[in-house]
Amino acid sequence: MNARASSRFLIPIFLASAGWAISQDLPVNRRDETVPPQAELIYEKGLQFLSKTQTEKGNWNDSVGSEPGVVGLCVAAFLAHGEDPVNGPYAKTIHKGIDFIISQQNEKNGYIGSSMYNHAFATKALAESYGVVDNPKIAPALKKAVDLILSSQKRNTQFGAWRYTPDSRDADTTVTGCQMVTLFAARNAGIAVPDEAIRLGLKYLNGNRDSNGSYGYTSSAGGKPTLTAIGMLCLALNKERDSKGYKASLEYLKKNIDYRERFYPYYYEYYMSQALFHADEATWKEWNVRNIRYLGTIQSSDGSFPGNQGTSFNTAGALLSLALNYRYLPIYEK
Repeated sequence: MNARASSRFLIPIFLASAGWAISQDLPVNRRDETVPPQAELIYEKGLQFLSKTQTEKGNWNDSVGSEPGVVGLCVAAFLAHGEDPVNGPYAKTIHKGIDFIISQQNEKNGYIGSSMYNHAFATKALAESYGVVDNPKIAPALKKAVDLILSSQKRNTQFGAWRYTPDSRDADTTVTGCQMVTLFAARNAGIAVPDEAIRLGLKYLNGNRDSNGSYGYTSSAGGKPTLTAIGMLCLALNKERDSKGYKASLEYLKKNIDYRERFYPYYYEYYMSQALFHADEATWKEWNVRNIRYLGTIQSSDGSFPGNQGTSFNTAGALLSLALNYRYLPIYEK
């Protein structure tokens, strides 16, 4: 059994030994499908870059590489490729990243980093690591982090959603979307997430959807494909793909399949791949072929990806947009 495959079979063992309930929906093996060779080449080069440029503290020395949310995305990129965190070539990289995230958590309130963006992506990495990475600090850190997300939502009585800080009283689609995806990942890890939290979050997101299916930032105006992909993904993760609004959003994304995000391209890549995969396999395959070709043309010789968000974030985002070709993480399963 290779390193990647073996890590998938460790999940039920770690979950059971830690006393957590094992979801019946938790996949233990990926379907036997061929990964496009170019996608594998891009991914391997990207992982090698991230591994080589990680510091001993577990973060990365670029403009955003010390933000725990970015470290979380980097860790997720390794796990999404099925890398073995016990004996695999990137096991040390994964463990250092997790240790860094936990070191950035406020012990009193569970807050990770200095923004809810950071908190969500760092928490999501903990959720995806729990049951795979043998680290006794993950469980209590994850529980505290999820509790903060839920308590923040409860305090936001007007919107039932999230924005930049735990005490924010306004909300937007991007911050709310990443909290929601994180809550779904936490559920997959065995954390109890109230149905009401999911309902209120989806209610806010749906309120930002226009009649043409597009989602706006803080209202239904000014819809964009990136925001629409976020809204659609949250509905899909809650098994709500039959509504009129969801179908309108899918048609909107199909019409904008050639869209390229100017300011946050890898954030778009990350969400677009997941939204289309859960919504329509044929459309995702079409987009995936284009995405592989596109990423192959812009990847640097050292395996990183260019852009103004920092090479760690750029590279992790690009790789995670290819992760649906592997589907080792529960959240990437239909």
